[in-house]
Amino acid sequence: MHSKLYIPARSATPPFTVDITPESAGWSESSLQVLEIGGHWASDRAELTTGDTEVMILPLAGGGAVECNGEVFELAPRASVFDGPSDMVYIGIDQTYVIAGEGRFAICGARAKTSFPNRRVAAADVSVELRGTGNCSRQVHNFGTAGVFEADSLIACEVITPGGNWSSYPAHKHDETTPTETELEEIYYFEFSPGPSIEGTASRGFGYHRVYGTPDRPIEVLEEVRTGDVVLVPHGYHGPSVAAPGYHMYYLNVMAGPGAERAWKIVDDPEHAWLRGTWEDQAVDPRLPLHKTGA
Repeated sequence: MHSKLYIPARSATPPFTVDITPESAGWSESSLQVLEIGGHWASDRAELTTGDTEVMILPLAGGGAVECNGEVFELAPRASVFDGPSDMVYIGIDQTYVIAGEGRFAICGARAKTSFPNRRVAAADVSVELRGTGNCSRQVHNFGTAGVFEADSLIACEVITPGGNWSSYPAHKHDETTPTETELEEIYYFEFSPGPSIEGTASRGFGYHRVYGTPDRPIEVLEEVRTGDVVLVPHGYHGPSVAAPGYHMYYLNVMAGPGAERAWKIVDDPEHAWLRGTWEDQAVDPRLPLHKTGA
């Protein structure tokens, strides 16, 4: 039986494949929509409103543009999420905007109080971080993280984990407001690279994602995840996210919290925190960065 925090692929109403609101998630801040337009889909345009939510929009596959208040912001096409960083467009609260083009677009959102200007971040300007070493190596695209991009509350990034590696490890949490931790609701949206064709059909990649709690706030999630699946993390330690050998794993993280500070402060599970000290003598996985060596 699946956890209620697991949302299977394509469980939303078209043209959305994912449609997570704070209300549907059972929390107060974070949201995510994945929109498919153009091509064999019904329309190549979608008109949306932000209301009390700020959004970061990026193509997962394909490209197009975002139109808002007479401005047009380009979203250059990328073949897939394994094709390197993408352009990102930020739209602030209380606005109507149009996404036009062909492809699959992620709309990361968070409730906001302050109005920030609409703007675009080019793919070439996105910071690419190689995090961890050995079989804990992964690649992070910091297009919308705190300290990199200014926003009211929304924090978002992309993570790519080579096949066979562990990501979001050691497990960590961010569900309290302390000097070392910020309270953040988090969404994980997954995609996987396809395997070789078997009888005319590409083999489907998969992985596993774990969430577990503390004695005071128990939570238990262990889900097999495939392309288009989502796991919600309202609280608790989360990790690892494990990519099955042979299949690279991508996830989009969307985070926001009720606190005044926009920051990603985490604490590791103390039982496994020692692992970070072992990375000093290990090299980063030579397959990274994937978008230079091929996905």
